[in-house]
Amino acid sequence: MSQACEKSSCRDYVHLRTESTEVRLVIRNKFTVHIVPAFRCPSLWPRSASHWPFSATQFSLWPNTNQINEVKNDGFNILSKESIYMKDKQASSEGDAWVMSFTEAEDRLLQNGTRRKCLSILKTLRDRNFESSPITNDVLKSLVLYECEKHPNEFEWCDDLTLGDRLNGILLQLISCLQCRKCPHYFLPNVDLFKGKSIQSLDHAAKQCWQLTRQMLIDNHCLDRL
Repeated sequence: MSQACEKSSCRDYVHLRTESTEVRLVIRNKFTVHIVPAFRCPSLWPRSASHWPFSATQFSLWPNTNQINEVKNDGFNILSKESIYMKDKQASSEGDAWVMSFTEAEDRLLQNGTRRKCLSILKTLRDRNFESSPITNDVLKSLVLYECEKHPNEFEWCDDLTLGDRLNGILLQLISCLQCRKCPHYFLPNVDLFKGKSIQSLDHAAKQCWQLTRQMLIDNHCLDRL
């Protein structure tokens, strides 16, 4: 990639960042493009996620049998990228780190009712109310999916009235995870999504999250301002 940038007619305003083994291109010193090689693994399901779902009878409403089959038939992706979760593991060569991505599976599970809208609102609340937050998109997705298991009925995700209850429930769970300094990945519960985050950043985020949750609990119209 470095040679391609040097030989390109765009070399005067495109350069490769060298402080990482990942491929990141900086364009006109303003935009950063992150290029991640990926391999699609259709009709395959990793052994590390073989526990999912925990019980087909317990979660017969959500996820239902059709959803489970569709998710596992869709498979997953393998991405070549640096990961904090690989820090303590020996890689076969320098820069050799592969992580699993369940983006398609997550999107399929969130497609009905207000589930996707719930995730979108949570992202917006985070971006507007948290400073240098350790709360990544993966954290929010996992918490929404856990909330789906706690509330498997479609009528619990049918309108804005139930959406408020779901948002409050997820934020309260987020506070608990921040205070415990641990947030398990939905499909890979042995993976802690807070690994590598500083205690100070987690504690600060917990305080910010509690302030936000308190506003939402006492004021039904606060979303118009947040």
